Amino acid sequence: MRALGLSGIGFMAESRRHYPCAELAAHLLGYVGTENKGLGGLEAAYDRDIAGRGGEVLIETDAKGRPFGRLQDASTEGGTLQLTIDHYLQHVAERELRTAVAEHHAAGGTAVIMDPRTGEILALANEPTFDPNAYARSSELERRNRGVQDLYEPGSTFKVVTASAALDERVMTPTDLIDVSAGQIQLGSRVVPDEHRHGVLSFTDVLVKSSNVGAIKIGLRLGAERLGRYVHRFGFSTRLSPDFPSENKGILWDPAHWSDSTLASVSMGYEVGVTPLQIATAVSAVANGGDLIQPRVVKAIVAKGVRREVRPKVLRRAIERETAEQLTTIMEGVVERGTATAAQIPGYTVAGKTGTAAKLENGRYSHTDFNASFVGFLPSRQPALTILVVIDSPHGKGYYGGVVAAPVFKRIAEEAVRHLGIAPSVNAPPPLFVTRQAAGSSPPDTVVIRTVANGGTAVTEVPDVIGLSARAALCVLSRVGMVPRMNGDGVVIQQDPRAGTPLERGASCVLALGRVVSASPVIGSEQRQ
Repeated sequence: MRALGLSGIGFMAESRRHYPCAELAAHLLGYVGTENKGLGGLEAAYDRDIAGRGGEVLIETDAKGRPFGRLQDASTEGGTLQLTIDHYLQHVAERELRTAVAEHHAAGGTAVIMDPRTGEILALANEPTFDPNAYARSSELERRNRGVQDLYEPGSTFKVVTASAALDERVMTPTDLIDVSAGQIQLGSRVVPDEHRHGVLSFTDVLVKSSNVGAIKIGLRLGAERLGRYVHRFGFSTRLSPDFPSENKGILWDPAHWSDSTLASVSMGYEVGVTPLQIATAVSAVANGGDLIQPRVVKAIVAKGVRREVRPKVLRRAIERETAEQLTTIMEGVVERGTATAAQIPGYTVAGKTGTAAKLENGRYSHTDFNASFVGFLPSRQPALTILVVIDSPHGKGYYGGVVAAPVFKRIAEEAVRHLGIAPSVNAPPPLFVTRQAAGSSPPDTVVIRTVANGGTAVTEVPDVIGLSARAALCVLSRVGMVPRMNGDGVVIQQDPRAGTPLERGASCVLALGRVVSASPVIGSEQRQ
């Protein structure tokens, strides 16, 4: 071997994993070490499926070393993972989380976007983050997936579990009154205060106003055994997803050994260690009507030309549908007139809960460091998204969940409903109809994508997406490598560049959306919304 004129020096070609989007979804994808061995994230969890298997060649020789036989075991190509992650929503979640952490001079944070109906994770962002192309330059803290590995005491977001248990067990109703006028409650030598002084609150307003004293009184009426049972039902103190081998199952003491003080703490979200993913999954159970659905990021595995889809999996029934509906109404109140008015989104009903929990440091609760969080779902009556935001140790403009985390939720949710084409649920525009002759009356998978010959070169034309919904147009344009830019709402009424123009991959296509009512409407399979 010779290279650069040096005897014995040569080159050997090696394959190397490349992550074209750098930091995007880094904690989910993970990274690889030498010989492309998965060391973190999905790279490690599905290393056996992705890597494939090397082949072997055995050569038989005679006594003089001359080959006369050959046995070959062919190599097997690795599989491909299809993820539930939405590229654009992952970008939005990371962008807004990074902005919030910087704005509030925070130590870090996590944002999770889930489909509560299927358990599909559409985005999971952590800050700080790292570039998997150069993972060795990052610290262990930066590579840590906070969303599934870090435990925190959730504070008031956990009151959703306490309230669910009380309603499901028929211990209380939404209109029952609870006296919190003392502003505090004494448990032996311990005194737990309310952040704000209230009088007599209804069960509903205990959550709307986020009264600690009210939540404790609900928990004491429930008792340790029943509350502990519902904490387990909602998936806490257990690993939820096979896609995260490093998932932390959390901390929950045996309810049989709870004192009244421990019961009080758990009722308001203390003395329990949870992950952001567990909170998002638990609230998704309220959103979907009571089913605890396994969260997942792998949608399908494609190997040897066969696509094996991962189906949604219901782990258990957490609460009854009636209870979920009652909780939804209460959580709508939190956003409408309670601690999370900053999470309101024009045109959409939002149900959610704030959380502000002091961090435990050296055996004592800090007076300066808090976890500020907000979790919510929308549209509240036909939920398509559950979004959780946790900001670790904000030191900027306040530290309450309603002040720090709720605005981040709003910004992420506004982008998400626009991107996914989720129709407004408040003062919604009239139904939209198109005629059978409308240009976009075909479903997106049947839109014709033309390739024509131009001087011996095959040229693909920009497809016609006029008449399609925003989501359908996005699917079509993404298929041909264009980046859609949308303005307005409804269906596509104009596009630039026009259909038939030579296509330039990676170029933008500006779409104007509007609402069109045909003189001769067709209702049924050809109605578009």
